[in-house]
Amino acid sequence: MKGAFITFEGVEGAGKTSRSRALCKSLSDLGFEVMPTREPGGTPVSERIRDILLDTGLVTPPACELMLFLAARAANVEQMVTPWLLKGAVVLGDRFTDATLAYQAFGRGLARGDVETACAFAAAGIVPDLTVLLDLDPELGLERHASAGRTPDRMEEAGAPFHRRVREGYLQLSRENPDRFMVLDGKLPPERLDDLILRRTLQVLREKNGGLVR
Repeated sequence: MKGAFITFEGVEGAGKTSRSRALCKSLSDLGFEVMPTREPGGTPVSERIRDILLDTGLVTPPACELMLFLAARAANVEQMVTPWLLKGAVVLGDRFTDATLAYQAFGRGLARGDVETACAFAAAGIVPDLTVLLDLDPELGLERHASAGRTPDRMEEAGAPFHRRVREGYLQLSRENPDRFMVLDGKLPPERLDDLILRRTLQVLREKNGGLVR
């Protein structure tokens, strides 16, 4: 792949979407071709699946939930992530495989080995060059959403114990993959987070391009 894949992870309300948007603008201003995407979502079929997954009126068993997330990812990888990486773009992913492991394996309790095998199939060999994990107490994250007037979706309604397991899952994954993960305190000021993320991203791009950055 000629391009670079940067993903953002974290519990609900950690700020990953805002930080991803900020990085997108910074890289675009520097002249990079940037393609943002999100999961579940990114393509028309994936966005339809997203509506199902977040619907509070539906009872979705854990195994069904896992398969829906992976179906959305498979479409996103084939139709968006891979083509843009082949074009040499910087693809910014708002969640990817690590989210599935944190939420469905650690959070829901599905067998991690089974989840990893299914994720590998859906991702078609794509592994992020850098994963930015915004670490935050999940209760604080949910408070952020509530103070912003957001109506909780099905995942946000899963309960405090679930979200604590998700956070611990993310931290475990970061310890297992220290070279890929950049763990940041989600309570830091947005401007500080954006500066740190941009610096690390440019370092990754230099390494992928033999020391040259546009």
